[in-house]
Amino acid sequence: MPDDTRRSEPGQTHSRERQFHDLWAGSTRLEDIRIREAFEAPTALENRFILRQMGPLRDRRILDVGAGLGESSVYFALQGALVTATDLSPGMVDTAVRLGESYGVSVEAVLSPAEELCVPSDTFDMVYCANTLHHVPDKEGLFREMRRVLKKGGRFFTMDPLGYNPVIEVYRHMANQVRTQDEAPLTFAITKLADRYFDDVQHREFWIAGLSLFLKYYFVDGIHPNQDRYWKRIYRETNKSLWWWLPLRSIDTVLCRIPMLRAMAWNMVMSGTKR
Repeated sequence: MPDDTRRSEPGQTHSRERQFHDLWAGSTRLEDIRIREAFEAPTALENRFILRQMGPLRDRRILDVGAGLGESSVYFALQGALVTATDLSPGMVDTAVRLGESYGVSVEAVLSPAEELCVPSDTFDMVYCANTLHHVPDKEGLFREMRRVLKKGGRFFTMDPLGYNPVIEVYRHMANQVRTQDEAPLTFAITKLADRYFDDVQHREFWIAGLSLFLKYYFVDGIHPNQDRYWKRIYRETNKSLWWWLPLRSIDTVLCRIPMLRAMAWNMVMSGTKR
């Protein structure tokens, strides 16, 4: 298992990540980016949970770290939040800004690696960091920066894959063209690192039985993991198309609370508060 507390040289990693995500941004059409679905689809389990924890967003200052294509930044702006999006990829930053403009909202964009956020201290009510932490070589640097930029009482929210489930590990090896070589799923040790910088650190796991949806994509629909990013494809699903999957989602509400089983989950949401 990867050691989540390790600190490695970020230079080459940043360069590879930047190149990969620039290519991704350049090959993506704005009209293909799912914004509301990423937070409201029946499969958006993690983001729906995070939204409940966040509460009302109007006039709240939110920093979206590793904003990628900008789905979350634009969604928060549509809810009335004042959003700053950061990413180390110029292509992703540009896409996030243009995506906001296409929806009639403004997103401030800052070109910045997650470990050295180029934004003022004690400024934000919340930091949202989805599918980024497992890409970052200096994880402690990221936690330190999230604490620096938050106001007192501000909260952070992260969402990342765990590295225990062997089925997901097989999937990751198969999806080698749609992910970067430097990313590494997390272990529960990451919560201890978060404890060094934040109070009331909590985590919740998602997707065990529900991972059957990935098996359906491969064995029934015949979609290779390199043909379509499964973690994006899930947002195209509806309650009607998921009639068979919804009971599995309900089962996961129990499975993901059992200590010996939750390590088999796909994703972990983590949060904490700056005292």
